[in-house]
Amino acid sequence: MTTVSPLTSKVAIRTENVCRHYAMGESLIRAVDGISISIPSAEFVALLGTSGSGKSSLLNLIAGLDRPTSGAVLVEGNNLAALSREALARHRLRTVGMVFQSFNLIPSMTVIENVELPLRFAEVDRSQRDSLAREALERVGLSRRLDHRPSELSGGEQQRTALARALINRPKLLLADEPTGNLDSHTGTEIMNLIREFNESLGMTVVMVTHERALAEQYAQRLIFLADGKLVDDQPNVVAAGAPSQGGRA
Repeated sequence: MTTVSPLTSKVAIRTENVCRHYAMGESLIRAVDGISISIPSAEFVALLGTSGSGKSSLLNLIAGLDRPTSGAVLVEGNNLAALSREALARHRLRTVGMVFQSFNLIPSMTVIENVELPLRFAEVDRSQRDSLAREALERVGLSRRLDHRPSELSGGEQQRTALARALINRPKLLLADEPTGNLDSHTGTEIMNLIREFNESLGMTVVMVTHERALAEQYAQRLIFLADGKLVDDQPNVVAAGAPSQGGRA
């Protein structure tokens, strides 16, 4: 059994020899294989590696979407492996905001309905949901698109909607899995500038999965490299961050 040491108030995320193994036929897949990292609050971290390196699997463990086979994942003082299913759901609802490459918007819902969905699960009253959703959409520059459906939006607008939804509960962590993967370079830059703004202005801890080293070096403060489920390098980003690009809304 893993012994979990106390988490200091300045550490947002810590994994202790965490593993996630699963069987595929007669093979054992070691998606995450003994990774130990510590991420301070308000840090912007990039997880890098090729496809199958374990980046998304580690992100899912931090999000509480998956449970470790062994080891520990501590987020904001909570050992996720020790939480009940209900407590994990509360963790995902209140502590974590997630953004995915595929946006994950509900096609039948309008922009504002998609954004306020987490508040419905939290049983927030309708008037407060509406106010908070409008505030979040204003922050990402979509205040004029409230009643549109995802099919009526550009890719950049869909990802802005997903960002607004991730922000609606004012989470302490923003977890982004290839957030620019389905966007052109200009639109991707606008989305990354928004994510950096949330990190800097809201003090939000950001963990971003990407296979693009140049993107990570432009925005992240720290680069963590994975291969075959293992940690192979963990270094501060010494490359000077580029200035945020200017341009119109995507």
